[in-house]
Amino acid sequence: LFFVASLLLSAVACKTPQVVVEESALEKLPKIKDKELLDRIDSLSKIEPKTFYTKLTATYKDLSKPADEGEISLKTSIKIVSDSAVSAIITYARIPVVTALVTQDTLSVVNKRDRCYTIASLDYLKELFGVDFTYENLEEIIYGKPLDYQLSQKYFIDNDPFHYSISTHKKRDRKRPDRKQKDDLMIQYQLSDNAKTLKQTRIWSLEDATEVSVVYLERQQMNGFDLPAKVEINIRTPKKSLLLSLDYERIEVNEPQELIIVIPESYEKCD
Repeated sequence: LFFVASLLLSAVACKTPQVVVEESALEKLPKIKDKELLDRIDSLSKIEPKTFYTKLTATYKDLSKPADEGEISLKTSIKIVSDSAVSAIITYARIPVVTALVTQDTLSVVNKRDRCYTIASLDYLKELFGVDFTYENLEEIIYGKPLDYQLSQKYFIDNDPFHYSISTHKKRDRKRPDRKQKDDLMIQYQLSDNAKTLKQTRIWSLEDATEVSVVYLERQQMNGFDLPAKVEINIRTPKKSLLLSLDYERIEVNEPQELIIVIPESYEKCD
């Protein structure tokens, strides 16, 4: 349960499932100027409610196990005060079993079933998943924003007539990663066919030998914000291959939210 709690509190590295699509079946998209596409990614990176609340179903699956094993589905509620903290309550059979709070530098988790708690730095999640992330990455995933977008970073428009894609590295460098330094992080953003929303973010970490994709399968409008409705996060590291699915069932934007985590005095530190 502690692992499942943490899965909602991580920005990760992954790979999308293989889907074979014949190019001839795709229609070429209208040509859009490079500057317009870059401006679109920049504007999407700035979308951020002051507060956020959602109820969602989170499904975790270990792809290294047989199809009928290693899958867990739980109900979760998430509250965010932007640039401050994220809290999560995970329930099973309508009973809260785990509460968690993430701040800019700390992860706190209370395991009600085992009557214990854990307080650690965000480095703990790197140890757990084998990938690095920041608090900002967590908000970006939940809000459906471009992961790790930096205004100072130089980006390249991919020469792809069937997709609107923007990358931190040229296509030839992604095909020949040995030509780059091992600490390079390669990121690709793919926009929707109308170039108005983010469809997918993919990340390759050469240093950690990990790969990530966050795919926004469905989106919804709420109080002027374009937010996710269904998300798939695929994770591939040298040791793990995971799939996280998030189905947003209810959303509140810019409503007062109180973020509290209570650790009873009788609880001990988790082993």
